[in-house]
Amino acid sequence: MSAARINPRAATLADVGRAAGVSAMAASAVLNQAKTSSRISPDTRARILAAAAKLNYRPNVAARALAARRMHTIGLAAVVDLQGELNHYFMEVLNGVIEAAARYDQNTTVFTLHDWHQEASRVGGFCDGRIDGLILLAPLMSEAQGRQLPLHTPFVALHANTPLPSVVNIESDEEAGFYNLVSHLIGLGHRRILLISGELSFLGAQRRKKGYLRALADAGIAPDPELQAAAGSSVDSGRLSLKQWLATHAGQPLPEAIVCYNDSVAFGCLEVLAEAGVRVPQDVSVAGFDDTLAARTTVPQLTTVRQPLREMGQRAVEVLLKRIGHAADAAATPVVFPTELILRASVGVPRTQVLRA
Repeated sequence: MSAARINPRAATLADVGRAAGVSAMAASAVLNQAKTSSRISPDTRARILAAAAKLNYRPNVAARALAARRMHTIGLAAVVDLQGELNHYFMEVLNGVIEAAARYDQNTTVFTLHDWHQEASRVGGFCDGRIDGLILLAPLMSEAQGRQLPLHTPFVALHANTPLPSVVNIESDEEAGFYNLVSHLIGLGHRRILLISGELSFLGAQRRKKGYLRALADAGIAPDPELQAAAGSSVDSGRLSLKQWLATHAGQPLPEAIVCYNDSVAFGCLEVLAEAGVRVPQDVSVAGFDDTLAARTTVPQLTTVRQPLREMGQRAVEVLLKRIGHAADAAATPVVFPTELILRASVGVPRTQVLRA
């Protein structure tokens, strides 16, 4: 490359002003629409624009943002396991956040954490002027940790495990979603319904179990502790939980249906049942929760409860933008989305009814 093509630095307003024979302030008034007390003639404006084009001048976005106290950038903080399986929940929400941010001409910066409990203190460091506001994805923060969040930055959370002071929480009606799922299975004739819940220290797992128990109670079915197992939120945890349940109940009847904390846990269950030669849904029905993209790619396709995760990500951006600059005036009332039962091929009538038919 020839030396003539190397530009040692970007052109500044002062460079444009010198080339046009005007002050940097006049150049700024034309190029950045900055306020000035002087009237700029059409000829002078034309000279400034021509000089800017010749020098390939580009506005200093960072300097402009600092002056306006707006970076036009929002943040998303989430725990992401880069060594583990693909987090479908994270991807669905992220898609919604990016779509809405682009619609409102905002940039998006993703901040990754390894563990909320140990790294919640890092969140304040994200609010150092790089972003105008921050979305917390499924934060496992205590109320005390929430009080440590910087007051100069607006926050929105999705599925916060604990209400956080001055933070708007975006959530879904998880209890109703699980209630509708279990009620549907009962309506098909299922009675032995195995619940594989998430970690019951999580608010979402508690709500979903509550929906499961309420559906059984309304149908007059006594809950059986032997039909309740715990898992995490991953495919591996679902696989391990069902393997342990099958080993513990060897020689006993299979459950007629399995309802899982989320789709990932259900994927793990589908794998275990396939390895054991158990057919879904002919022998056992399986259902999940979330309706991630992967729920449509399993064989058979997974019955699940849809949380509108993409729409929830979009709403989080909209709420955050309203709070930016008006954090003290904005109410922190939760935004609750309805859930929807999505019926697919992984659920059918109980095997006993099939045999009698």
